Amino acid sequence: MNTVIFRVFAPFITALMLMFSVFVLLRGHNEPGGGFIGGLIAASAFAIYGIAFGVQAVRRSLRFHPLSIAGAGLLLSTLSGLISAAFGVPFMTGLWIYPEVLGVEVPLATVMSFDVGVYLVVVGAITSIALALEERGLD
Repeated sequence: MNTVIFRVFAPFITALMLMFSVFVLLRGHNEPGGGFIGGLIAASAFAIYGIAFGVQAVRRSLRFHPLSIAGAGLLLSTLSGLISAAFGVPFMTGLWIYPEVLGVEVPLATVMSFDVGVYLVVVGAITSIALALEERGLD
């Protein structure tokens, strides 16, 4: 299925899916979505790009090995839970801070950092599996 039309539209589809995955990630705590489904959408985008241009093109665009991305996400998710334990509340309790950025109060939560960690774990793990399967081919 490596047609000219597919190769022309694959970068646009990939970019659109990556933007949508970030949208789903950011709206996910209070509404349907979150890190897991956002990560699946992003991994699907990389799979489409890999089908169109090959595994090496995806590896170049990621800049880091997919398993390193998954490891960073696991570390971030774990640290998000440990922060609450450091403040003397139960593990994985959500904590918020409200710093001012350019005069605007921005709420930041450990819940969001946990979701971002899950997003990175799913993107890294599923992309790694998809690239391995695509490298192997249909022998």
